[in-house]
Amino acid sequence: MSLNLDLPTPPDFPAFPYNPPYDIQVQLMRHLYTSIEKKQVTIVESPTGTGKTLSLLCASLTWLRDQKDRAKKGKLQAVANDEAGAKDWVIEQTMERVRRELEADEREYEARLAEARKREDLLKKMARARVVKKMKREAQVAKQPNDEDDDQFLPESESQAENEEMNISPALRELMTKVDKAPRSGFGVGEAEPICTKIYYASRTHSQLTQILPELRRLKLGARIVSHHPSAKDAIPSARKRPIEDLDSEEEPTPFTRTVALGSRKQLCINDELRAKSRDLDEGCRELLGEKGDKRCHLLPSLDEEGKMLDFRDQILATPKDIEDLAAAGRMAQTCPYFGARRAIPQAELVMLPYNLLLQKTAREALGIDLTDQLVIIDEAHNLIPTILSLSTTRLPSATLATSFMQVCTYVSKFKNRLGPANLLHLKRLVVFLDALKKYVLEWKESRSAKTAQGKPAQTEKVEVLTATELLDRLGRKASGINLLEIERYLRTSKVARKIAGYSDKEAEKNSDSPRPRRGEIPPLHVVESFLVSLTGATEDGRVTLSLIGTPGSETVELKYQLLNPSPPFKDVVDVARAVVLAGGTMSPMSDVVNQLLSYLAPEKLTTFSCGHIIPAENLQTIVVRKGPRGGELEYKVNKQGDPNVVAELGQILLNFSGIVPAGMIVFFPSYSFLKSAKIVWQCSGLLDKFSARKKIFFEPAETTDVEKVLQEYAAAAHTLPQSDTDKLRGALLFAVIGAKLSEGLNFADDLARAVVIVGLPFANLGSAELKERMQYVKRLEETWPPAKKEPGQKDAAAELYENMCMNAVNQSIGRAIRHRGDWASLILLDRRYASSSVRAKLPKWIGDGIIISQGFGQTVKSLATFYRTKREAVQT
Repeated sequence: MSLNLDLPTPPDFPAFPYNPPYDIQVQLMRHLYTSIEKKQVTIVESPTGTGKTLSLLCASLTWLRDQKDRAKKGKLQAVANDEAGAKDWVIEQTMERVRRELEADEREYEARLAEARKREDLLKKMARARVVKKMKREAQVAKQPNDEDDDQFLPESESQAENEEMNISPALRELMTKVDKAPRSGFGVGEAEPICTKIYYASRTHSQLTQILPELRRLKLGARIVSHHPSAKDAIPSARKRPIEDLDSEEEPTPFTRTVALGSRKQLCINDELRAKSRDLDEGCRELLGEKGDKRCHLLPSLDEEGKMLDFRDQILATPKDIEDLAAAGRMAQTCPYFGARRAIPQAELVMLPYNLLLQKTAREALGIDLTDQLVIIDEAHNLIPTILSLSTTRLPSATLATSFMQVCTYVSKFKNRLGPANLLHLKRLVVFLDALKKYVLEWKESRSAKTAQGKPAQTEKVEVLTATELLDRLGRKASGINLLEIERYLRTSKVARKIAGYSDKEAEKNSDSPRPRRGEIPPLHVVESFLVSLTGATEDGRVTLSLIGTPGSETVELKYQLLNPSPPFKDVVDVARAVVLAGGTMSPMSDVVNQLLSYLAPEKLTTFSCGHIIPAENLQTIVVRKGPRGGELEYKVNKQGDPNVVAELGQILLNFSGIVPAGMIVFFPSYSFLKSAKIVWQCSGLLDKFSARKKIFFEPAETTDVEKVLQEYAAAAHTLPQSDTDKLRGALLFAVIGAKLSEGLNFADDLARAVVIVGLPFANLGSAELKERMQYVKRLEETWPPAKKEPGQKDAAAELYENMCMNAVNQSIGRAIRHRGDWASLILLDRRYASSSVRAKLPKWIGDGIIISQGFGQTVKSLATFYRTKREAVQT
């Protein structure tokens, strides 16, 4: 009888820091644990304030710990099976030996990390005791360029390119190959690194990832759960003194989860000289790493200093660090944290990374990330679809195309006698392709400009959408017959784009009175290369858009590749990962996520979980306001947003609300243009002065840099109380835009948002050629593979997509109000369309269940007044 190593879902989670947890937290953690164990994809909706991040970490790390125990038991069981038929004492001795080896490896590893913690503490003390002086670097004497120096601009061989990309010299590559083939143990210089099952935890921004570590530190990961595993007594002879299941009873608290935060060079580069000079930090870093000797970045240890990098890797893993901590540790150790973090990935148990590093295959490969059988958690997953589409979009301005063509021609002319046959062949094919594409773009621009000048509609004449095949066909037989896959591979492996740009800049400096430093500027051919990558991978899921941009008379053309279907890039993740968790505070409508990303999954592989809020039902009031004070239906469609009468009535409605709502009140408009026109009308009518008499007014800033200042001033004003009996000024009123700077990721807890008002529905602009193409695509897809029979009145796939995009934006704005268990607020939906069942069904469950559809404006005012009076009385008592 073999040992059952399945992991049953635990009834509770001792690692959770608060006892007892809320019921919905336990339900969420049990759901996550089960989904991970069953290797499923799950969509989780857990409102802000319900401890979503803490629950995600607790459930996943509890499973990870149990998985480690299971792996040990599996090894012991394999030993027992191998010794089947042997005497009990032989099995016992063999088991003890294997057990001791496993325990010794763990103790050795923990001792190594403990030493790293000591070193880190010492470095911190030294840093506090004195000012860390920057290392002096001798100035390099610039050489006068000559023909021999031009050898540096020759294309690299494929092996050289691979070594450079991985920051490894050919000599080290050879050594690694030899070492890989040799038996070894441990994890020092030249020794194998232990690779473990890990959790990849992704979020949209670095600031969101920073919020993970405080939650991680709260977990009591030393706590053990009583064994979940069935007894192993029948699996292995009873003569053994320590059965496999005893592993669960051993107290081996893990003080730290081995954690690494991955970031960009922008966040992690500590070479201040490079940061000051580089126009693009990624490119500047790559150039510096390609230098020899003292010109190479001094913060990246050489082969002779490999031990320094390994020590820094251990320091990274010894205690959890966010991006800022990692950069600070790198400065203390005088070692590059960007490459140090990469070295820590194999041994990490928890890897925190932004969306782009997880979702782009090229980024994963560059970092050495292998998602096979790993757990992937994507937080703030309501951003997932637009992020995938954005990452898959590439742009090629006609000016960049022309510069690339000129540089390649100059380069081929100069080096044609020094290039090998293969290099010359690829470059000549590239010249042919770039020439054809440049000529076509120029012809397209001339024809479109002429039609626009003749008075044709600008929207239709300034944009054209093509498939990749249609674009290539228009380039002529000679260009369309070129194998772009080969060209793209050649550009990637030879690194010739950087060589060509370097030579072009050298020539430009020689011919200029004022040399222009180029350190860190993206080579134009790299932009072309990105566009070629899109074209080579293009299927019916992608489109190429040609657009005339700029002011009339000086317009230029931009080529843009746009992915219509976000599923294929994400499928690359789902297909190899053990389990995938898509989590967010508001994931509704979930059907949109399923239809766009996961429609190919079998039903048993996909689960969903949507929990209610932890706040009492009486703390949330959601009202749909169908009618205004004049009794007319409220509907803020685009064609009505410029109507002065409609805007004036809206102002009167909001003025009434401002007199009822205490403290802070936020009003979200569907667009900047609507907010701008309303502001002008209200200024002219004097309504803004009436607003100002009741609450201090703030508007969403035009510049991102002003957001923090506006928020601070708004927060201070929101807590303002009347200064006298005659003073009516109380609180603050913030006008914002759905989907803009203030609608997502900001915390408007307590008095900062006692009411959130949503004006209208933020439907996207149907005049957008890209949106039209995407809607046509999903409609064609639906017709090709028809779903189950539609219900009467059910919209087609295009209409569903359009409405879902709108409601997703609404849900994010609504979610700003309730941030913790004791919070309370009103959610006011101003538009009769919110009363429709299809729209209400796409609101989050915790909002939609208790919604009030007001039949008249008087009822609305009465309901609001009653709600706030009740809350005021509750506070007073």
